[in-house]
Amino acid sequence: MSAARVVRIGGASGFWGDTAIAAPQLVASGQVDYLVFDYLAEVTMSILAAQRAKNPGAGYATDFVTHTMRPLLAEIVARKIRVVANAGGVNPLACRDALAAVALELGVPLSIGVVLGDDLLARGPEWHARDVREMASGAALPARLLSVNAYLGAAPIAAALDRGCDVVITGRCVDSAVTLGVLRHEFGWTETDYDRLAQGTLAGHLIECGAQCTGGLFTDWELVPDWENIGFPIVEVADDGAFIVTKPAGTGGLVTTASVAEQMLYEIGDPRDYRMPDVRCDFTQVRFTPAGANRVLVAGARGRAPGCDYKVSATFPDGYRTSVFLTIAGEQAAAKARRTGAAILARTTAMLAARALPAYTQTWVEVLGAEDMYGAAAQTAAREVVLKIAARAPARESLELLAREFAPAATSMAPGTCGLVGGRPVPAPVVRLFSFLLPKTEVAVELDIDGERFRLPLGDEDGVAEDASGTAAQAMLPPALVHDGGVPAPSQALVKVPLIRLAYARSGDKGNIANIGVIARRPEFLPWLAAFLTPERVAQHFAHRSPSRVERFDLPGSDAMNFVLHDVLGGGGMASLHSDNLAKAYAQVLLAITVPVPTGLL
Repeated sequence: MSAARVVRIGGASGFWGDTAIAAPQLVASGQVDYLVFDYLAEVTMSILAAQRAKNPGAGYATDFVTHTMRPLLAEIVARKIRVVANAGGVNPLACRDALAAVALELGVPLSIGVVLGDDLLARGPEWHARDVREMASGAALPARLLSVNAYLGAAPIAAALDRGCDVVITGRCVDSAVTLGVLRHEFGWTETDYDRLAQGTLAGHLIECGAQCTGGLFTDWELVPDWENIGFPIVEVADDGAFIVTKPAGTGGLVTTASVAEQMLYEIGDPRDYRMPDVRCDFTQVRFTPAGANRVLVAGARGRAPGCDYKVSATFPDGYRTSVFLTIAGEQAAAKARRTGAAILARTTAMLAARALPAYTQTWVEVLGAEDMYGAAAQTAAREVVLKIAARAPARESLELLAREFAPAATSMAPGTCGLVGGRPVPAPVVRLFSFLLPKTEVAVELDIDGERFRLPLGDEDGVAEDASGTAAQAMLPPALVHDGGVPAPSQALVKVPLIRLAYARSGDKGNIANIGVIARRPEFLPWLAAFLTPERVAQHFAHRSPSRVERFDLPGSDAMNFVLHDVLGGGGMASLHSDNLAKAYAQVLLAITVPVPTGLL
């Protein structure tokens, strides 16, 4: 890491609804020059779009203005901390106006920049006329759209900071852009400083989920102190792109090479080709080195030219969904619950047909407490469980019938049915995701700075053209490590141990895809893990989720592997009826698999 000046950036929000302790903690620490906030997910965009449809002044993350900036604004300005947030949602100008009103009321001078151009909903007729297709499935664009937003990069944020803005508000941008934009501004990195851009992207990726890299969700959770006051992440970045991950002094949580490595693997696919608007990253040689108490040095990311397109995410309505819950106790509780679920669905299916109401389009029965997430590897014989019945239908009335008819099971079905969890539910709209690619030259990006408009040039966002299969980019990728699946020749007897004794793991989602990152606890464990954890074995372990394909990518720099499981989340996000619709527990399920290793290795 360069001995020159460092820029200190605090990650103050991982999602809309994150804890209100984060920003005050980071500001009071005196350890940050910038605060960055990530609020947006695809479903969040559709929720904000619905709010704007009802109220032209809505459609942004109101918490950013009312609960974060208002109480801290004077101190933020006094400490000369600058702020970048994607809190603008689908109405960034309204977010700007609300924050400007607060600044005026408090008598705090504030220059606010707004990045515009990501919102493409008004061009919906154009996308239909062009027969836009979903980038993964090839499906046609749905007739009704709730939101359409391009994932912008860091260049507009850097441009706003270059013009002296104290606060920069964006709509949809890639999550890491709020950090990379700061670094491009501070260090003057150009659009061809690919390795630095890759390092800056990694810094943003590590802090974009808040406390997830400071001990949150860590495999060894029992080692993490003081969850109630967990520290939020800070990156100290040098001009050469190397950086240290840390947290405010005196806070809870934990920053170790393992906790940070887990977060790198969160929600990524091919680590050789992590695609962002500013750069395509290769994380396979990233190294994590201890640099003191709760300090980890990160280096080794490599970059190359980005593509010529923006990824665009649209959301659309697709009927309704609901979930009902019953508590069931006693011997054979799980079996009683499964029979109850089947009976309720059979009864209501017949009632829908008799009343000429639309049939369910999808149903899902889970028994919480019976290890349904583990499939054939389930072990429990629990005597108290919660039955979950979830269903989707095109009409709200169909699900209202289910909401009325599950309660009678308490007197007519299994003994030990002793409680309704949450009462009668209200059906909720289902929002689904549709993604496609759009040339960057077709997206007009503008800045609004204190009411004055600036059109940004497109040259800074140019990339390398490729065909639809991505072959131009694939040709530049380093070869993946290939293992034949054979176990290394042991010099000692083998013993089977749970994977959690050998590895850390973290899982996440992208649409209907789950990923599981696995990191060897010690480098000497890696050959045994690599030989045993083949894509075929992981697919077999998750056979109850019926993956259409499992891929494995190796990250030798961090003694890690990343598994990508396709089509396992029941549609993913709000479209899924699964309890784990975001793959949060997939790593825990994989960590239960037993791995044969020599006795002496342990």
